[in-house]
Amino acid sequence: MAQLARRHPERTLTRLDELAQREAVSSSFLVQILNDLRRGGLIESKRGKAGGYLLAREPETVSLLDIVEAVDPSLLTNSTRGDGESGEGVRRAWQGIAGATREQLAGIPLKHLIARGDAPMYYI
Repeated sequence: MAQLARRHPERTLTRLDELAQREAVSSSFLVQILNDLRRGGLIESKRGKAGGYLLAREPETVSLLDIVEAVDPSLLTNSTRGDGESGEGVRRAWQGIAGATREQLAGIPLKHLIARGDAPMYYI
């Protein structure tokens, strides 16, 4: 998503193999993630020789929570049961952690991941 956000101003398509190389992940794994992101409405794709991927929304409007919910919605689901003497306390603790994590992720826009702190330095 960060790679696509970097290219969003130009609205240029980014090919799967380029994304995989830039992020050091296998193409077969990445295509699964990209399909989840597409189904979640976060990216668009175009097939064919000139195909590729691009963001469906502005980077300012996509939060890390949006991305997590598109790729792995169960990640932030509290599945702890309240069984046993300690179960209810543990369930409440995990529920609080999940809520705090959701809140943190919702507050981080994709745009923050692409801040250009790595701009080249020129010496004279």
